[in-house]
Amino acid sequence: MGVFSSRPAVVLNNVDMGHVLRGIKRKAISRKYQMAVERVRAVGQAASFFTGVERSMQDIIPDDSQKTQATAKLVLRHHLCWRDRDLDGVMSYYHPDIQYHDFFQNRVVGAGELREYLQASMPRGADEAIEHTDRIRADGDTAFIQYRITLRGGQGLVSFRTSEAITVRDGLIWRVNEYASLVHEQSASRRETTRPTVSRLGLSPQQLSYMANDLQQYFERQQPYLDPELDLQRVAKECGYSRNQISYLLNQVLGQSFYRYVNQARLQHLLAALEMAAPPIRIDELAFAAGFNSTSAFYSSFRQHTGQSPKAYVKQISLRARAQDSP
Repeated sequence: MGVFSSRPAVVLNNVDMGHVLRGIKRKAISRKYQMAVERVRAVGQAASFFTGVERSMQDIIPDDSQKTQATAKLVLRHHLCWRDRDLDGVMSYYHPDIQYHDFFQNRVVGAGELREYLQASMPRGADEAIEHTDRIRADGDTAFIQYRITLRGGQGLVSFRTSEAITVRDGLIWRVNEYASLVHEQSASRRETTRPTVSRLGLSPQQLSYMANDLQQYFERQQPYLDPELDLQRVAKECGYSRNQISYLLNQVLGQSFYRYVNQARLQHLLAALEMAAPPIRIDELAFAAGFNSTSAFYSSFRQHTGQSPKAYVKQISLRARAQDSP
């Protein structure tokens, strides 16, 4: 009795058994259907949720096209202020942490001294002007512009061909890398056939900015210019770019030849060494130590950059040192 139920046995015939099986099957199908419906409903809710999140994120984080448009508009407004000679307007577009890299003068200008620096380089007279030579090219938070600026110097009007790589942060200009070179006049026919710089190799403004920064960092950290045998192929290889790309950056964007760029780096190294050198100063020895492989190249580069002969420059340093030592 322990293993048998005390309930009476129920005997089902074939008809009853079929009815019971059909009921069980209907319940099973109904349950599967209900589970499927719940699953579809859950997926739909999830899709709706993520669609809502995606729309919210688009409102918060602009895509690249929106960022590019915002960058282009900001840079355009900034340079319209330059054209209108509105110094207050120009200053209003700079980030509090602005760093302005002037590679022609080899200096970095911060927010504290930027106004005075810009005021000195802003056109003022009727014969001074700033003229854009290509459209503003923007890519994300980076913009690239080219212009020609004419200012009155000690020997009359002087023109510079200038390129700027601009980085935007928080809706303001955060970094400016300015590359300027003195303009050597060319014939009108040549100017007419010159195509816009950025378009010829298909490089974006951001790529040009990265290339210029990589080249600068390589020269500052590795000091390859100290080798008098330095050539373009080696620089391109060690920077991670092709020879054509570096040549294009130097000639078309920065407006100078490879050897002029290298000699400027050598000259900056030499000028820093001169400030620390103890008399008697042997400037030719310092020039060769800085990588110059001929006195003619050194003297030419020195006079072009400083406006003085090496001898006159050294004399100026000596006079300044004596004045500091005198009570």
